[in-house]
Amino acid sequence: MRITTLAILFCCTFNVLAGDWPQGLGPHRTGIADNEQDLKAWSSTGPKKLWSHELGMGFAGPVVSGNLVVIFHRVDGSERLEALDRQTGKLKWKQDFKAFYSGGYNSDQGPRSTPVIAGEHVFAYGAAGDLHCVTLATGKILWSRALNDDYQAPDGYFGAGSSPIVLGNKLLVNVGAADAGIVAVDIKTGKTLWKATDEKASYSSPSTIQINDKLHALFITRMKALALDPDTGDLVFETPFGKQGPTVNGATPLAFKNKLFLSASYGIGAELHEISADGKKLTRKWNGDNIMSSQYSTCLLHQGALFGTHGREDIGVAALRCIAVDSGKVMWEESGFGVAHCILVGHKIIALNNEGELVLVEANPKAYNELARATVSGGTTRSFPAFSQGQLFFRNNQGRSGSLTALDLK
Repeated sequence: MRITTLAILFCCTFNVLAGDWPQGLGPHRTGIADNEQDLKAWSSTGPKKLWSHELGMGFAGPVVSGNLVVIFHRVDGSERLEALDRQTGKLKWKQDFKAFYSGGYNSDQGPRSTPVIAGEHVFAYGAAGDLHCVTLATGKILWSRALNDDYQAPDGYFGAGSSPIVLGNKLLVNVGAADAGIVAVDIKTGKTLWKATDEKASYSSPSTIQINDKLHALFITRMKALALDPDTGDLVFETPFGKQGPTVNGATPLAFKNKLFLSASYGIGAELHEISADGKKLTRKWNGDNIMSSQYSTCLLHQGALFGTHGREDIGVAALRCIAVDSGKVMWEESGFGVAHCILVGHKIIALNNEGELVLVEANPKAYNELARATVSGGTTRSFPAFSQGQLFFRNNQGRSGSLTALDLK
């Protein structure tokens, strides 16, 4: 029995260069940066700013491949993909697609899903459920699909917001339609290869789980967590996860060893499952709403502990917590921290909270030890950041506009 994270086998799907950050939460969708230099505390003036680039609306985070940073945002009536030089911020190419999303509970009309870079292709999923594939080198359009229209999927509270995942020659999307809850398309043509489940879409981006030497897709949908065979769409396991009413599943599921960790806010809470040897049965080991209730950020796994933010951005102020994997016990808490996306670099955590504060913290399960802090943005910083070769790339939002900023943390 082998149920592991994707740290070793991910190269089967992506041709990832050292230091690339080709999708939200990094090369393995775990928030862990590989082969990076140790980070040291920056000075009282904060980390060095390299450049900033003006953006329109949206919450899609940046991704990085080689010398290119790719960002997806909305400008007037278009959803725009742009590629920038990582060192200078100079625009290398841009590609516009007609925008159809008119806004829901949030007035922002931009894309929510972070693009995915796989090989020489970039995949972008717009707020109205439009899926696009362009070349990484030039931005040339290879194909587009109006998936939500094709399968009559509902908009959800905030439009489409689950970032697709590439497994082999397939791109898997939580579309959320009847008989097309999850859809797999051919990465070269955009043609549907299979569709499965009636699961509605969430705002959680899928990850992967290795079961008996085969890679499977791992999703949190609107009301369930489930694993699928990426070749066929066959269901491997599922468990209820979610709550009816005005709730959102936003954090990415984490699989490690023979464990599955799930977390959400809105009265749903966190739970840890043990997975059977054949990968088909889940046994809940612990659960609770006052352990690690993640509104939209994903926890980091390190030294038998999970580090993440507990609480909501819109109600009170979230805390940064460390909990023990085996028991769910809260090891420590830093209250008033704010909802934050966290990246693990060696034994240190880079945490960017929603109010534009960047904090460097030791990834120590025994105690909170803050090494440095700086305000790096005046706007809301809610999107996935990217970390590559000592550089941090993040976007902010200020009304109907925002910016993409590059910082040097070396």
